[in-house]
Amino acid sequence: MELATRYVHVLGTTTNPDGPWTTQQARNLLMDLGNRADDFRFLIRDRAGQFTASFDAALSGAGIQVMKIPPRCPQANAYAERFVGTVRREATDRLLIINEHHLRAVLDRYVSHYNHRRPHQALQLIPPRRDLPIAESACTSICRRPVLGGLINEYEHAAA
Repeated sequence: MELATRYVHVLGTTTNPDGPWTTQQARNLLMDLGNRADDFRFLIRDRAGQFTASFDAALSGAGIQVMKIPPRCPQANAYAERFVGTVRREATDRLLIINEHHLRAVLDRYVSHYNHRRPHQALQLIPPRRDLPIAESACTSICRRPVLGGLINEYEHAAA
């Protein structure tokens, strides 16, 4: 999660993450960011075993300093913990996840909603990267679009 904008990047999902897998995910993130990688100075991570020295080295090579949270202190990574709680409350706790493919589809759709449509209190109720322009206040008709089978709804001004 980019703290300034609250924009979330889901790098991948697997049932058994290990050192080589997480290192590859770090490389994938750097490739996805492209020139924007220079804008990042720090990455805060926990002390899980899948974060190896090669993971840290992949990010350090791009000029990103890796910071480990203190042992047994999830509050030190409060932004990530808050996002995980939000995903659970708004999506996964309310759905029966069938398999890994289904989980990926649900997470992809939820993260798209979170990044482009969901209002964020810290951002004055604006999504991190809004995908639609802000409509004129003269519009009186509202269109509802269900997300995740109606679990979440997105609202926008309808065309006149």
